[in-house]
Amino acid sequence: ADVIKVESDPHGDMSRAWGPFDRGVSTYYLSCNRNKRGICVDFRQPAGLDVVRRLIAQADVVIENFKAGTMDAMGLGYDVLSARDARLVMGSITAFGPRGPLRDWPGFDQIAQGYAGLMSITGFPDGEPTRTGTAIGDLSSGMWVATGVVAALFERERTGRGQHVGSSLLESLVSLLSVHGQRYLSLGDVPRRTGNAHAVIAPYGVFETADGPLNLAPITTDMWLRLCELLDLRELPHDPRFATNDARVANRDALKALLESRLRTRGKREWTQRFVEAGLPAGPINTLDEVFADPQLAHCGLVEPVAHPTLGTLRQVVTPLGAMDDAAPTPRTHRAPPLLGEHTVGVLREAGFDDDAIDALLAARTIFQADALERAETTAEALQ
Repeated sequence: ADVIKVESDPHGDMSRAWGPFDRGVSTYYLSCNRNKRGICVDFRQPAGLDVVRRLIAQADVVIENFKAGTMDAMGLGYDVLSARDARLVMGSITAFGPRGPLRDWPGFDQIAQGYAGLMSITGFPDGEPTRTGTAIGDLSSGMWVATGVVAALFERERTGRGQHVGSSLLESLVSLLSVHGQRYLSLGDVPRRTGNAHAVIAPYGVFETADGPLNLAPITTDMWLRLCELLDLRELPHDPRFATNDARVANRDALKALLESRLRTRGKREWTQRFVEAGLPAGPINTLDEVFADPQLAHCGLVEPVAHPTLGTLRQVVTPLGAMDDAAPTPRTHRAPPLLGEHTVGVLREAGFDDDAIDALLAARTIFQADALERAETTAEALQ
């Protein structure tokens, strides 16, 4: 797909202003804008809206992330656009959904995590509600809408008509409640925070070793017995406190203390190797320097270099999806995140704008494109 990001003049995507920065470029912005071209249009101007309309007229899909009703207010709602092109597919991401009493609420990821109940089940029992380490509401809602767009395009092949699909931060996060949500719906139980311990399985979670913590997840009875054998704790399966999974959950603190008395005799890497060789799921808890130095990532092809116009070679995490064999892999596209207005003139030319029209739009500051140096300076000035 040829994905074109439309930003508004003069400063563009708000994430461009969020640090930390690599030579004036936001690493936050870099993390979530690869594989797309970028144009800068002041769509607060009528002429800017006309530019956007002309681009949409040639598009298969329009994705928007405004507050509910904003596209309608600009005259770019799905009813208007689909009346001109019945094959158009639109994807919308909002904070709380397109209808209901929260329709007009502003919201970002952490607000939605709290509202969706996710923070109430994340963290330690004696600590405060905790958000996840990454913005999973933003990420998951984007993936849900991408899935919906693909489904709508497939349906269009059958019917000849597009459709408007969407999700919200709230809906996406509630869908991620998984067993916790079903537990409440089925039993009326309100789950609480359990830290790194599993709510209904023990032993399962983080355990201390001689040189740091590791994760251990022997979830079946057979794995539990093998763990006791490996740790020379053969008496535990016969102890009434640990004879069944429910008993182990009820006595998880005592069980953890017994397991850690053995685990503290060796380091996390050695234990991980011993557990894996015994068929027990286990692994170290890596810091990011350890993650990106791990040879497994190289085998997965998850980090690739891309050419960036001001930063030079930029290493990025790429889409974690590919062919499972080498017989006929689909070629991957690797494009660096666009600078502000990097492709404006080229995209407008492709859309049929002649040079006189483009020059007039540039002169009126309806659109923006600068050379690489000017774009970098403009971005740096906007961040000051």
